Amino acid sequence: MEPMSEPEQVDLLTGPGAGTILEAALGTEGATIMRWEVHALHHRPSAGVSVGYTLQVRDSGGAEASQYVCATTSRLTDEGAPGLVRLDHPSGRVTVHVWRHPHDPELPALPPACDARTMSRALGRDVAVHMVAYRPTRRCVLKLSDGEAARAFVKVVRPRVLPDLVGRHELLTGAGVPAPRVLHHDPDGLVVLSPASGTPLANYLARGLDDPVATFDATMSVLDRLPSGVLSLKRHPSWSERVDHYAHAAATALPERAEQARWIAGAVGRAMDDADAGPVVPTHGDWYEANIFMADPTAVSSILDVDSVGPGHRVDDIACLLGHVSVLPHLAPDVYPHVPAILDAWWGRAIESVDARSLAARSAAVTLSLVAGARKPGDDDSWREDALGRADEAARWLGRAGQSVR
Repeated sequence: MEPMSEPEQVDLLTGPGAGTILEAALGTEGATIMRWEVHALHHRPSAGVSVGYTLQVRDSGGAEASQYVCATTSRLTDEGAPGLVRLDHPSGRVTVHVWRHPHDPELPALPPACDARTMSRALGRDVAVHMVAYRPTRRCVLKLSDGEAARAFVKVVRPRVLPDLVGRHELLTGAGVPAPRVLHHDPDGLVVLSPASGTPLANYLARGLDDPVATFDATMSVLDRLPSGVLSLKRHPSWSERVDHYAHAAATALPERAEQARWIAGAVGRAMDDADAGPVVPTHGDWYEANIFMADPTAVSSILDVDSVGPGHRVDDIACLLGHVSVLPHLAPDVYPHVPAILDAWWGRAIESVDARSLAARSAAVTLSLVAGARKPGDDDSWREDALGRADEAARWLGRAGQSVR
C-alpha cells in the first residue's frame, strides 16, 4: 500500500479531519474538545509533518482548561513514551502520534524545563519561564526571566545530542568567541545558557545601515575567530546539498510552483558540480540575522544557535546570511525597505572572497529552503504572497551569477 504523501499528511493534520484525530486521542481520557485550532505547522522534507494545536478542553468532571497538543507523522524512537497516543489512519497509509505539551516523546527534559520552580532551583534565583520556539520532537527554546530581564535561556534537545551541543559551546567560549556560556546541563537533554548581549542584526537591517560593507565585514570577522578545533566536529550538510528536499517542501506548500522549485534545485546541483566552493574551514552552519547580535553596526557582541558549528565552506555561511536576509522584505515589506540596497553592497563585498556562481547557487538553495516556512496554518491565504516572493527570490539569486532565471 502506498504511504500517504507529505502534501496529504499536511492536509490531514491541518484540515477538518484533524479534529477527529484530536478527539480520538483525548477521548481516551474522557475529555471533550470544545474548540481547537492549528497553531503551528512544521514540515521536515522526507521526515514527516508535525502540527501544534491550541485546544479548549472540558474534562470528565466538567472543568474547562486550555491545552497545547501536538501530532506528528514522524518516526519516533520511543512509541511507549508516557502520555503518547498512537492512531493508525483508517486507510492504513499513515500513523499519527499525539501528545499533550510538554510531554514530547523525544524531549524527556521538556516537562522540567517548562516548570518555573525546577528552573529557579537550577539557576539559583526565582524566574518565570516563557517559550521562545518549539519544534515538536526536535528541540525547544525557553527564556528564563526575572521581571523584564532575560536571565538565561534553556535549550531542550534529544538526549543523544546534548554532549555534542555542550561541547560546541565550551569549545567556542574557550576560544573567546562570543557564544552563550553553559550555566547548567542535564543528561536528559537540557542545557541552560547565558543570554546574548547587544541588539539583533535584524533590528539594524530594519533601520538601515550607514556602511553596509562595514557591518558585513564585522560578521565575517567573527567567523574568522572560530577555532581550528571546529574542524574536528561532525560536519552538517549544507542547504545546497539538501536542495532536492527543500524543492519538495516548496512544491508541497506551493504546488503551482513545483516546476520552478525543481528547476532551481537542478540549477543549484549543476553549480555544485563545477563551481568553486573554496577550502574547508570552521563554519557556524546557521549564520543569519536572528543569530547575530551587534554591539553597534560595526561590532558583533553575541552569536547564537551554534548547534551546527563544524567544518564546511565559508561560502555556505555567507549564503545563509544573504538568503535569509533576502526574504525579509517579503515577510514584512514595510519593516525592511533598506534590505535590497544592503544586499547589493553585501553581494559585491562577498564575491571579492568567494566564487560568485557558487555563492549565487547556495544563496538560492537557502532561500528555497525558506519557502515552505512561509506557510501558515488555517484558512487565511495571506502567507501565499510571502511564499511566492521567496520562491521568486530564490530564482533571482541564480541570476546574480548570470544563470538564466525562470
